[in-house]
Amino acid sequence: MDHLEELKDFARLHARGQGMKAEHATRVLARITNDTTGDPDSWAAVWTAEGRAAADRGDLLDACRHYALARFPYPGDADRLSAQRLCVETFDRWSRDQDGVERLEFTHIDGTDGTDGTVACWAAGLDRSRPLLVVMGGIVSVKEQWAPLLPLLSRLGFAAVVTELPGVGENTVTYGPDSWRTLGFLLDRLADRARVSDTSMLALSFSGHLALRAAAEDPRIRRVLTVGAPVSDFFTDETWWPRVPGITADTLRRLTGAEDLAALRLLLPRFALTPEQLGQVRIPVRYVASGRDEIIPATEQALLRRTLDDIRFRTFDDVHGSPAHLGAMRRWLFSQLLWLRFGWPVRAPGARDFKSGA
Repeated sequence: MDHLEELKDFARLHARGQGMKAEHATRVLARITNDTTGDPDSWAAVWTAEGRAAADRGDLLDACRHYALARFPYPGDADRLSAQRLCVETFDRWSRDQDGVERLEFTHIDGTDGTDGTVACWAAGLDRSRPLLVVMGGIVSVKEQWAPLLPLLSRLGFAAVVTELPGVGENTVTYGPDSWRTLGFLLDRLADRARVSDTSMLALSFSGHLALRAAAEDPRIRRVLTVGAPVSDFFTDETWWPRVPGITADTLRRLTGAEDLAALRLLLPRFALTPEQLGQVRIPVRYVASGRDEIIPATEQALLRRTLDDIRFRTFDDVHGSPAHLGAMRRWLFSQLLWLRFGWPVRAPGARDFKSGA
């Protein structure tokens, strides 16, 4: 599959995950003929034009969805970088009319190679008496995709923060084997704004890997909910890697700063979680798995079953992120979160607003 066709295949899934109508996404994709910077028919130019049209008619969140796809899978050229800025700026415009939604930005400096940088977040419901909920997407998901959840999460009683995986969006920390420490840094910075001693992580895809590693060390993390998180074999299995999509491999190369794919392959085994580390995760973990996941090997589930004391799975017959089962996935994740934290046995109103991403 060539580069443009692979982009289009992934975009269909991510558009669905953001709540975009399939017919609309198909029409937009049909107009894209290349991925050349500066060409009006290119990937970034067409999606950006759609975003501007949505902004002009006053639908700022829809504009953000289009800008997020324009910068997909990462802002590696001038047009995608412009789309990234437009996504943030447009969401900021939307947030000004939302009661209690605020922007946070922290400078992360700890002296470890690759871990210095800026971490940006959107937040709502911040209060020292409220349990913290951190929402983080994967290697291509910007925080603006999740931030519309903030008013709902605040109403449910959380101090809610949405942010990005290191290297993604406005998070300028390089993604590496020690990136899990960024979560502890974030909790430290939020200690006077939320009850960080009772933190839930809704950490999707690759950020789920960070959350599990951090939970092995940080007792403030009390529960982890994830979708399609890599654990060990994704990073180490030589027979699996030839099946990993080219976009996934190239995005990881970009986020880690690896010189090329060969250098990336040498680096990735350092990310793998060991059974000993997983054995230190003594909290509830809830995991949505996809039966036809083209990115995460099914053997990750077997490892988690062997090593975790409190692990439950919900498996869908779908590809990575289960985009064709969004409703059921949303209901399950929300019901598990609310049951684990508050003992609520029913799905919360508004759970249908949850969006999936990789």
